[in-house]
Amino acid sequence: MKLELDVLRENVMVADGGWSTQLVLRGLPADVMAETANLTHGDLVQDLARAYVEAGSQFITTNTFSANRFGLDRRGLRERLREVNMRGALLAQQAVGDRAVIAGSIGPSGKIMTVKEISGDELAEAVSEQASALAEGGADVIVLETFSEVAEILASLRAVKSVTKLPVVCSMSFDSGPQRTRTMMGAQAGECAAALEDAGADIIGCNCGAGIEHVLPVAVALRAGTSRPLWVKPNAGTPELEDGQAVWKQTPDEFVGHVATLLDAGVNIIGGCCGSGPEHIRKVAALVARRGGRKGV
Repeated sequence: MKLELDVLRENVMVADGGWSTQLVLRGLPADVMAETANLTHGDLVQDLARAYVEAGSQFITTNTFSANRFGLDRRGLRERLREVNMRGALLAQQAVGDRAVIAGSIGPSGKIMTVKEISGDELAEAVSEQASALAEGGADVIVLETFSEVAEILASLRAVKSVTKLPVVCSMSFDSGPQRTRTMMGAQAGECAAALEDAGADIIGCNCGAGIEHVLPVAVALRAGTSRPLWVKPNAGTPELEDGQAVWKQTPDEFVGHVATLLDAGVNIIGGCCGSGPEHIRKVAALVARRGGRKGV
């Protein structure tokens, strides 16, 4: 499904919700890396993609967040990187057809550039090979998500742009500071947005981080820093630990109760992250539909 960026600037689209948390709830064994489910549990991956589209999602994120050379190497599967990423994009495409934009997901490397855990060249190689595989598999856009280091997301954006002409979403995670408008490394949301726009990001936003009840100041800061379409996919509240496991208890009604103010703040693409599922998205889509798919009141 082609994404019309100019049309999006004045309108609202609905994204999907969480992936790894939902796959586990749907039966993915705990010892299976979520991204390798593309090879071993493709039916679960496709069922979740279909559930999101049926709930109203217009963006479907590929199940490839940690499918980079570093994440797969820890599982002894680095040689299957291209297969895992291509399969992730293909599963999404087969599940939803032209009913949604396929967003090829690339997460951070897990290494910090500023303390030289990874060089710019190493990062560029890792991101480029993942982005190339996602594009080849049929992704409509690439989404760099859950980044906390400005240097890493800027280098990753350059790497994606070097191997594909697909639009790129740059989404960072903010959960620090008095209003939780800073990344864990201290970068302020508005400054991040301005830097990403200058670097050529097509869509800018945030995901994960603090729960949706805390994300409004982030959205306001991001909007002040960029004129690009704004992407916001917050967590469904804050998890609670039960028997050593994170449990997300925010209901769909509680989640959607925060969405109208985010749309009023200028958000163009709204969805969820950890703890959110198809029912959360169904409520969000219904609210967006009642507002005519428009930002603001």
